[in-house]
Amino acid sequence: MQAQPTPSSSANAWSPVTGVRLRAVLVAALTALLVLATLALPDRASAYPPDLPSKSQVQSELNAITVEAEGSRSGYSRDKFPHWISQGNNCNTRELVLQRDGSGVTVGSDCYPDSGSWYSQYDGETRTVPSEISIDHIVALAEAWDSGANSWTTSRRQAFANDLDGPQLIAVTREINSSKSDKDIAEWVPPLSSKRCAFAKMVIHTKYRWDLSMDPAEKSAAQTYLNYCSY
Repeated sequence: MQAQPTPSSSANAWSPVTGVRLRAVLVAALTALLVLATLALPDRASAYPPDLPSKSQVQSELNAITVEAEGSRSGYSRDKFPHWISQGNNCNTRELVLQRDGSGVTVGSDCYPDSGSWYSQYDGETRTVPSEISIDHIVALAEAWDSGANSWTTSRRQAFANDLDGPQLIAVTREINSSKSDKDIAEWVPPLSSKRCAFAKMVIHTKYRWDLSMDPAEKSAAQTYLNYCSY
């Protein structure tokens, strides 16, 4: 009579080697699913809205910016830059930036966010409470005053302070916005070195669009951080 194979000799029997291989297959499958899920989601941490020009374009803009000593801050007041004005549909400028820069933002009839989360590009922090988020003027209002806005009309200063068409406004944590305050690029850059290229582009593009000057230290710093950019 032919001997029947024991369980240990069966080709389909469980073994430590089979277990290791099965676990490896499962891990590989789960990893692939996670990668696909990540690719399907918007990368809020790397987005730096709105879209910025190429390095070559911003370099040309930097070359064209007038370089001169800063003017006097005498007479400056934030009130001379009316900001967070009405943008229609019960929304003001701040609320529109919160909607634009947030993730999963829902708003009520008053346009103020009821929920959402905000990734702060300067320090890498995420907040879920709107009051913990500030809207930073990339080129600070006082810095703009020193760089030519002191001769502008109030109407033009208002347009600058509420500029939604360029990279002049961005949602960041209140703490980091206070740290930046009214400093220029020679005095302050984001703590996250990976964001300094984009920050330089934003500063340069904004100053160019609004025909604002730079002092020599500012121009040198802007060039240094623009050199961080690969494209």
